[in-house]
Amino acid sequence: MTSPGVRTETADGVALVTLDRPDRHNALDLATADELAAIWRELRFDDTVRAAVLTGAGGRAFCTGLDRSTDVPQPASPFSLDDPLLRIGPKANDLWKPVLAAVEGMACGGAFYLLGEAEFLIAAEDATFFDPHTTYGMVSAYESILMAQRMPHGEIARLALMGTAERLGARRAHAVGLVSELTPPGAAAETALRRAAVLAAQPTEAVQGTVRALWAAKEATRAQALAHAPQLIALGNLPPERQAALFAARPRTTTAAAPPPVR
Repeated sequence: MTSPGVRTETADGVALVTLDRPDRHNALDLATADELAAIWRELRFDDTVRAAVLTGAGGRAFCTGLDRSTDVPQPASPFSLDDPLLRIGPKANDLWKPVLAAVEGMACGGAFYLLGEAEFLIAAEDATFFDPHTTYGMVSAYESILMAQRMPHGEIARLALMGTAERLGARRAHAVGLVSELTPPGAAAETALRRAAVLAAQPTEAVQGTVRALWAAKEATRAQALAHAPQLIALGNLPPERQAALFAARPRTTTAAAPPPVR
């Protein structure tokens, strides 16, 4: 399975799903979001696949969320919000085969929709996590809710509230439990594939049942929290033109305007 934005390879019971837009830091446009959702649905019916690894191409980024150049039409009703990233995760598409995330480089913003639905994360030592929403006048709702189930409250609060001023390094992410294993740079996907091969060698019914049981342990509180997200976004987001102005005025990474230090 291959598309302009996603590449899939399968071997020995494991599917390697690669976000393949390295020139855009693997940000998702609408076509890529649709293709990613379609891949998870296809894997539900592929009995040769018993586990999956999700990663990003190029080494500079796992995923940086929704591509800022993407236009997402919205209904006029204040009671409706169309979020194309709500359907990109494996659980959102009823896939209960285990999915591991292999993170190299940046993982930020909308990438948390994917990380929040992975069984566990493996990250390179130079990976970084951040959430730019508040800096650009947006509420971090879905992202924060999903990551709050993977991190201590104070850690995700700091990450979400400080916007682009905060960078969570892989070592700190490992220390707080977001990341389960660290690797040298460039080795996250290879390591995740080895871990996924172990999962694929187990009886798949037992593995999928365990995945479903673990998810059930947090599903009720997650559903209640996510139900509030559309209203919080509608109330707290700046108008799109003001968001765009803030984004356009962001400092570029230069010696004079370096990114914040990684903790």
